[in-house]
Amino acid sequence: MNINFEYHAVKASNRLEILAAEKLNKLLNKFDFVVRADVFFKIENTSQPDTGMICSIRLSTPGPRLFAESSNGAFEASIAESVSELERQLDRRKAKMKTF
Repeated sequence: MNINFEYHAVKASNRLEILAAEKLNKLLNKFDFVVRADVFFKIENTSQPDTGMICSIRLSTPGPRLFAESSNGAFEASIAESVSELERQLDRRKAKMKTF
């Protein structure tokens, strides 16, 4: 699987890339039909201190692309929440693939 990282108003970070890659590789081990992942990190100014660091992940799979986005006070939490949402979506996609 190919993983692409993009940063918007955020300085590039090897630590974030490694963390995201580890979590996405766990998904790849469970769902072998994932082709590519695009990970976007951005910061937005918000009035809430526990939001604003956004991680968006787009997965290319057979059929429509899957997308999840999360905003938390830390990128680590945003990555974990986005990957968790994608795992639920992949479970549903895999169940649909088995019925055909």
